[in-house]
Amino acid sequence: MTQYDIAAPTRICAATGKELKPGDVFFAVLLEVAGKFVRKDFAVGSQVQEPGAIASWTGKIPANDKPHKPVFNDELLVEWFDHLARSEDANRLNIRYVVALLLMRRKRLKFEDLKRSKDGDTMVLRDARTGTRHEIADPRLTETEIAAVQDEVFQALGWQ
Repeated sequence: MTQYDIAAPTRICAATGKELKPGDVFFAVLLEVAGKFVRKDFAVGSQVQEPGAIASWTGKIPANDKPHKPVFNDELLVEWFDHLARSEDANRLNIRYVVALLLMRRKRLKFEDLKRSKDGDTMVLRDARTGTRHEIADPRLTETEIAAVQDEVFQALGWQ
């Protein structure tokens, strides 16, 4: 499985180069650059337009380095999920599958049906908010592979 090289939060504003200090609110974007997912953080008020951003969110630099529970932003996950639908790359489809599982766990996507064919299983999901129907091919990942892809997703979003 390919690991995507996604930087963790740098605590440096991508626009100004200034350090983001504990307690500072920041704006982050997830981009796709040269086939890689890239995260950029900006100090509030200094963010620039990032054309082609897959998703964006705000956060606060923690006051200490204690582990904290990630704040889930369903809209952010849905934006990424929709962006990945245009890919035919197996690794990106694995990420989309895991994001779908996260959205199901968050009750944003509802399971409707399972289509079985000689090529494999396909889950039919419906967005609980918009009613949009999605078909997600099961990539037949092992539990270990699902955990590895989930780690990539969490890393991309700065949740690790």
